[in-house]
Amino acid sequence: MKNTKNKVSEHKIKEIKDLVELIEKNNTLLLSSIKSLPARNFQKIKKSLGNKVKVKILKKRALSRAIDSSKKENISELKNYLSEDIAFIVSNEDAFDLADILDKNKNALKAKAGQISNQDIEIEAGLTEIPAGPAVSELGGLGLQVKVTNGKIEIMKSKVVVKKGQIISAEAASVMGKLDITPFKVGFIPLVAYD
Repeated sequence: MKNTKNKVSEHKIKEIKDLVELIEKNNTLLLSSIKSLPARNFQKIKKSLGNKVKVKILKKRALSRAIDSSKKENISELKNYLSEDIAFIVSNEDAFDLADILDKNKNALKAKAGQISNQDIEIEAGLTEIPAGPAVSELGGLGLQVKVTNGKIEIMKSKVVVKKGQIISAEAASVMGKLDITPFKVGFIPLVAYD
């Protein structure tokens, strides 16, 4: 009978070895949540971080083994923060500088119908680029005071159209889309750093 014990593939062994090397060579290790971060935004942010920062998406098990193999002091505490939807970020930047870089590289995101707003969303008064037409009643439907100026819709008075904690309606999402309002920011959310 053949030995059926699980053998670790050469690829996985190399991946963990490379990961340990990355951990040893860099001063800062950061675990960041990427939950609800669209893949397109992830790639855009990753690219904008440049060569000073390396971002890896790994299985918990592989990262856990690499942490166990590291010679860095107290690094095993990072294992308490391993969960789904995390990115492993390594750099020689200071942990606070790295968190600041991640914060500055967040992308603006449009509101979607059914989404719960984490803030009040206000539509400000002023002339829009929207031509007069069906949009007049659409904006009016949200309680916005509008008039037509030189063939374009003008919002007469600023108004909060979605309150914090409220579900965004299809109508509100549509109007914000037409006005090119991007009330949300998405990006890497630092959870814990080892420096």
